[in-house]
Parts: sequence; structure tokens; C-alpha cells
Amino acid sequence: MAQHTLDPAGTTRRVRRAPGSTPAAPSPGVARAPRTLRPRTLLIAAVAWLLAALFLMPYAEMVITALRPAEELRDATYLPSSFEWANFVDVWRESHLGANLRVTLLVAAGSTLLVLLVAIPAAYYTARMKFRGRKLFLLLVLITQMFQPTSLLVGLYREFYQLDMLNSVWTLILCNAAFNLAFAIWILTAYFASIPEALEESAMIDGLGRGGALLRITLPLAMPGVVTAMIFTFIAAWNEFVMGLTLSTVPESQPLTVGINSFIGNYTVQWNYLFAGSVIAIVPVVILFALIERKVVSGLTAGSVK
Repeated sequence: MAQHTLDPAGTTRRVRRAPGSTPAAPSPGVARAPRTLRPRTLLIAAVAWLLAALFLMPYAEMVITALRPAEELRDATYLPSSFEWANFVDVWRESHLGANLRVTLLVAAGSTLLVLLVAIPAAYYTARMKFRGRKLFLLLVLITQMFQPTSLLVGLYREFYQLDMLNSVWTLILCNAAFNLAFAIWILTAYFASIPEALEESAMIDGLGRGGALLRITLPLAMPGVVTAMIFTFIAAWNEFVMGLTLSTVPESQPLTVGINSFIGNYTVQWNYLFAGSVIAIVPVVILFALIERKVVSGLTAGSVK
């Protein structure tokens, strides 16, 4: 077979090509034909956009209601005649939302840090050491996930009342850490088990101890699993409501979820302030999850491929 090419002088010449050989790849300067989308691809994309819009509609309604003037809260129109940006200022100034946000940040960050400090060595020891009763220990850890916090509220309230620890940030930190510790141990145990033990043995041959091998070799490799445990613990502590409502009775010491609930009265509901506070509450979690979303996904799929 033959094909026509241009030589440097601009004249056309024929180049013979052996039968069965593939044509040369086009040079970077040559424009390629536009890629055509198949109907199946277009259908999948349309369904994905439709589902995304369906899940985003409640959040859009929340933002619109947060910006709706008070006199238009009962109107049947979807969009208000004007956007009341002062709702965010008023809800921050006329309530304890600032103090509630500070309490929630301290509780979520403190419980997450406490869970990681306990779960990392526990999960590492469980994954590496084949001790007697290992499966029973993991089973007991799993069983603790079956207990609902609401079933233990009476005992927790009585205990912290006797210890004079009601309306304390440390009380909420301890409770949230206790109820999220089992999940973190399970996630990290699976991730540590997926990392080859030969890497640690090589590091220990070079002079590192068990702790040094964990900190310098295993922990950096297990960082996606650590991030997954961290984000799930943080979100669970951030969204917790029942324990904050029971163990904190002073408005300034209550978490954000309980503070937002104060806009729901016996006879009226301040919908604009309620949704304005809800928008403020979800923004930090959305930003945190968007920053570390890739590590969360890789941590959730740890051990799925062998």
C-alpha cells in the first residue's frame, strides 16, 4: 500500500507501506477529528445530572428560604421578590449561634483527635499481632456499634451529674469519642492489614523500632484510612443532637445543632433564621469534605482489591 506525503520542498511523493503495518501516528500539530458521543454516554450523563439536581434541590430551597424576607415566608412563590441578606447578620447577632458554633468546633475537633489517638495504636496492634481472642475483640468492637446513644442517655446523664460535668465541652467530647471509636478501629484495622508487613520488617532491619516503623512507614501509607476515620468521626460529632440536648442545658454551652433548634417555638417557627443557621452549619463540613474527598474514597475502598 502507498500513501502520499509532503516533503520539505512542498512536493508530493508516494511512500510505500508494507501490508499489515499500521499507519504512523499523526504529528502533534495535526488536528484530530472531534470525538462523537454515543447515545448511551449521553443517557448516563443526563441521568447523573438529573440525580444531582434532585439531591441539590433541598439545599437550594434551604438557601432561598434563608434569604426570604419575613413577610414572604408564607407566599407560594418559589423565589422571593428580594433577597434579605440581613437574615444571616440578624441570626448571628440576636442568638447564641456564635457560641454554639465554637462549642461544636471544639467538640468535633476534640473527639476526632481523641478517637485517632486511641484507634490508631489499637487498630495497628489488632492488625499485626495474632493474639488470642483477636476475633472476639473485633466482635465486641462491632457489637458496641449496635447500642444507640439514646438508650444510654439516662445513665450518662446521672453519671456526669454526679461528676459535676454537665454543660461542659469535655463531656460532649468524651461521649462523641466513645460512640465513634468502634467504627474508626474497624476502618483502620482493615487498612493496616492491607499494608505488607515486609515494609516494616525492612525498616526494622535498618534500625527502626516498632514505633518508628509505624510512624515513618506504615502511618503515611495508611493515611487514606486515617483520613476516612477522621472525616466520619468529625461529621458524626458535628451532627450530633441528642447528647448535646440532654447533657447541655445552658444555651451558651450547647452545640450548633441544639442552638438551631431554638428557632422552633411552641407556636411559631422562624423559618428564615432556622435555614440561615442551617446554611452556616453545613458550610464547614462541605469545605472539609471537598478538600479531602479523594482520600476518603480511597480509604473506603481499602482492601477491596487483593
